[in-house]
This record gives sequence, structure tokens and C-alpha cells, in this order.
Amino acid sequence: MALPVVDELTVCLIQTDIYWEDVTANLSSLEEKIAAIDHPVDVIVLPEMFNSGFTMNTKIAEHMNMTTTKWMKHISVQTNALIIGSFAVKEGGDFFNRLMCVRPDGSFVHSDKRHLFRMGEEHDTYTPGNARLIVEWKGWNIFPLVCYDLRFPVWSRNSSQNPYDLLIYIASWPKRRAHAWNTLLQARAIENLSYVVGINRIGQDGNAIDYQGDSVALDFLGEPLFAMGDKESEKVIKLSRPALQKYKDSFPAYLDADPFDIR
Repeated sequence: MALPVVDELTVCLIQTDIYWEDVTANLSSLEEKIAAIDHPVDVIVLPEMFNSGFTMNTKIAEHMNMTTTKWMKHISVQTNALIIGSFAVKEGGDFFNRLMCVRPDGSFVHSDKRHLFRMGEEHDTYTPGNARLIVEWKGWNIFPLVCYDLRFPVWSRNSSQNPYDLLIYIASWPKRRAHAWNTLLQARAIENLSYVVGINRIGQDGNAIDYQGDSVALDFLGEPLFAMGDKESEKVIKLSRPALQKYKDSFPAYLDADPFDIR
């Protein structure tokens, strides 16, 4: 069945603390939070490694279509929404920080985190991705990326060959680098003439690293539509495609962008 095309996309961000390396506890906690959403949404966005925290312990990695994949499918059916989040996946002898986009019909697409955080030894543990994933959902083109990818504007560049309307970053971004998080999200929105959503966790992980959230939705001018601060919360926002297109028509800076190839 064809999905309706919507001019307004309703997106729910879930900013939460994460139980360290406890998949069962995290999935149970998130299920309660999602059940509390009191009206229909089109997209639900979860933080990076939402089922475990940002860990290099590959013992928590799952094969595809096991516990966390099945949970995402279940939640997507319950909410009739596209569910976006990442978790550690094992494939053959390799491990991936895998971003999943799960639809209510049970189908899903995925991409693997491209830029691995070497300061946390992520590059020694996980295998990097090599493909950009732009998901079409209800007539919107959505480009989801993971945390450290935010620092690399070439990878997130909006192009006429593969355009998107909404850029999403799911993250475990530490409190001590919050200024970079907030500044770079605004830059990505301005330079790409797109909505940007950044969802980050709160709390402290098993390595005593603190997170203060600062999840946010920005418009195509880089102006905040809302900012979530440092508390555990769920926030729903409506994004307007006519407003986006009106601005792009009046200020088509993308037509002057430099051509390049990504390798």
C-alpha cells in the first residue's frame, strides 16, 4: 500500500539516559517512553547505541534480526512510525555501529557509521561504513548519520544528485564537547539548506563520561525550533516542507555549490 505524502512531518525525539550494556533494561525503558507519546508521529529518533550505550565491548553486539531488530520492528508496528537508531551488530568476523531505519511493514534499511571515533578507539573495534543512506518516507527524503559523522561536512553534503529535506544525527556526544555539537549542527543546517535534528543521550556511561543532551531541531536557517536541554524527555516537532521549499526557491544557494565526488 502506498504511503501518504505529507507536507508536515511529525518527528519525535527521545532524549534519555542509557543503562550501561543492559539491552533488556534499555529496551524496556524506551518502550515505556514511546508508549507515553499521546498522538500520532511519523518518525521516532533514538540516540546512538540506544540499547547499550557507546561501548567498545563487542560481547553486546547482536546478529541482525535478533533482539533489538525485532524490538524496533515491534515498536514501528505499534506506532506506525519510522524508527531510527543505532546499535552494535556482528556480521561474520566484523562488528558495526549500525544505523537502522525500520518501517511499520517490517522492512528496514541500514547504514554503518562512516567516521569512527578514534579517540575512543572505535576505529579499532568497529568497521566503517562506505555508503550514504537517504530514506524516502511519506514523500520526505531523510538522511540519517551517526555522532562523529557530524564533524565531516563533505559526507553530509546535500547534493542535487541525492537531495534530502531532513538531516538527522543520532549521538552519544560528551558534555565536555557540547559547544562543538551545538555549533556544528547549526552549520550543517545552514550550509545544506535543510532541517536538522540532533538527538543525544544524557547521564553518565560506564566509562564515567558525562552527557548533557542538548538534543535539538533546527530549521533551514539554523534557527532552533526547540532545544531539549539536559533533562530526560520526549519532544514532538512538526516540520513543514512548503516552508523549506519556499526558502530554497527564494535563496537557492545550492545552485552555486562546488561539484565534487565522495570516495
